[in-house]
Amino acid sequence: MGESSFFPQFLMITDIKTIIFIAVLIGTFFIVKQFEKKKVKFSTRTIYATIIGLILGVIIQLVAGLPEDPAGVTWLQEVTKWYGLFGSGFMDLLKMLVVPMVFVSILRVIINMGEGDDLGRLTFKSLGMLLMTTALAAIVGIVVGNVMKLGVGTDVVATADTELREITPLVDTLRGLLPSNPVASMADGNIVAIIIFATFLGLAVKRLSKKYLDIIKPFIDLVEAFYKIIVSVAMTVIKFMPYAVVALLANTITARGLASMISVVQFVVALYISVAIMFIVHLVIIAINGLNPITYIKNAAEPLLLAFTSRSSLGTLPVTIEALTDKQGVEEGVASFTASLGANMGMNGCAGIYPALMAVTIANMANIEMNASFYAMLLVVITISSLGIAGLPGTATMAVSVVLSGVGIGSYFPLAGGILAIDPILDMGRTMLNVNGATTTAVTVGKSLKKLDKEVFNGASVSENK
Repeated sequence: MGESSFFPQFLMITDIKTIIFIAVLIGTFFIVKQFEKKKVKFSTRTIYATIIGLILGVIIQLVAGLPEDPAGVTWLQEVTKWYGLFGSGFMDLLKMLVVPMVFVSILRVIINMGEGDDLGRLTFKSLGMLLMTTALAAIVGIVVGNVMKLGVGTDVVATADTELREITPLVDTLRGLLPSNPVASMADGNIVAIIIFATFLGLAVKRLSKKYLDIIKPFIDLVEAFYKIIVSVAMTVIKFMPYAVVALLANTITARGLASMISVVQFVVALYISVAIMFIVHLVIIAINGLNPITYIKNAAEPLLLAFTSRSSLGTLPVTIEALTDKQGVEEGVASFTASLGANMGMNGCAGIYPALMAVTIANMANIEMNASFYAMLLVVITISSLGIAGLPGTATMAVSVVLSGVGIGSYFPLAGGILAIDPILDMGRTMLNVNGATTTAVTVGKSLKKLDKEVFNGASVSENK
């Protein structure tokens, strides 16, 4: 019994194809390593890695005969598992950094805030910008969904296991954001609660330092030291990103298959058209702030590519903060604060475009009339519900369930079964837009508060090789 389960259950290698494609993945790592040795720029290496991962995923699917259900092919499942070691393992290392980085960054920015700086203005502007762009994203989703007539005349079979998630009342959601137990909040990854706790600590240190600086100084030094250390750890982990991108993208295609996209290809096209439109809106906002949109894209390339392949706004957070400070020229405090908020609320893709498209699609499938009051309610529900969406893969489904219930069509949620089946493919574009929305917000807020260095912003596109 032990012998028979060793290869299929423990090693998860039962087919020569599994061994071959594990070897191929390791071979691609050597290719990426050669780019590194030749001092190819980090963002360029990441783009190459994305292309390699895409090609590898397609090759694996072709070898498997383009199965309709990749989960039914044993060796594909084995390849997915092994690729996940490198791709998902990298994301685990990044998530390891999220809580300490957010906590110490927020604490540090408040301690170092000058007398003229106003935390209230920073919070108000960041939240306002995130909610405004999410509302714009929802409008884009509604328009595109209607223009493309999503769900009209479409017969999507409801799946038995697709159920509406339990909805938490708004009051409970807001209370849940408060750090009743800071340690539990850190363990649960409740970033908003961590930000609130760090803010209270920072304000106390700032207030006490006027009278008791001698006593408080060791704590301030500890915060500074811990910040330096955690940033150094982040830089070490981020260096592995091009390798992880290959595994992440190849894994997404391997696990979900190409055939799964065909039945809902119209929805996929609609989502990516909406993402493209909203991306242009972000660039217009950047241009209105007197900054070059092309330079902005070059500076934001690394977090955007990681977000696309990893499907995790929260996991991408350390890379987002690093790009904002080192390349966009946003002051560390503003970058950390706004990017952290943006990874947990006001997500343009997952909480804006996606629920809007889903609501239009399902309303059409169920032959529900969509009038002005329906759209107004949809916009309000989407904007408010976007306050509590965590930046991890899969939480967009919760956003959809909240929105559908909010506009009174929650009972039709099972109609979304076909779309949910290819969610990871949709999630790639959504997550990239989430991160771009947070980055655009950080740059805009930084510029308005005079916390953005234009020289760094303009020089970043021709600067360092990592």
